[in-house]
Amino acid sequence: MRLLTVLVVTTNIFLMAEALRGKVFKAPIASPQERGYLALLRTADRLEGKMAEWLKPHGLSPTQYNALRILRGAGPDGLPCTEVGARMISRDSDITRLVDRLEKRGLVARSRGKKDRRVVRASITRAGLDVLRRLDQPVSEFVRGLMGNLSERSLQELVQLLEEAVPQK
Repeated sequence: MRLLTVLVVTTNIFLMAEALRGKVFKAPIASPQERGYLALLRTADRLEGKMAEWLKPHGLSPTQYNALRILRGAGPDGLPCTEVGARMISRDSDITRLVDRLEKRGLVARSRGKKDRRVVRASITRAGLDVLRRLDQPVSEFVRGLMGNLSERSLQELVQLLEEAVPQK
């Protein structure tokens, strides 16, 4: 038993040393689909991180920015909070807290439904519209910079491939 323990510990130390030297052992990826999926997730995560860093000085997270854009598109009547959650790029399991934070900052207002008082509607305020108006052009430029290493043709192909990967209903 002691020999087995020594062998396991020695092997683990060897593997850790190899990993530290950059010789990280990777499990083989079984299929092109799996490689594509992982590359897509990794890329999306990195792009989201860059957007989060860019938005931070403006006092917004990507999720908050997304919610404000959804509410701007909804017009003055706003949307039920559940509908805001359904339209989000990244699903936020706690849309109520997201709307709470935006409401505390004066960017969103909440109201009860007229037909059904159980329905809580969120709408963007003048302050929320002002924030988006100030950010529209800079965000557009930032995103163009993020994606600027791809040609127009490559971007069109990318969009087409992504739409094919997950067909819309």
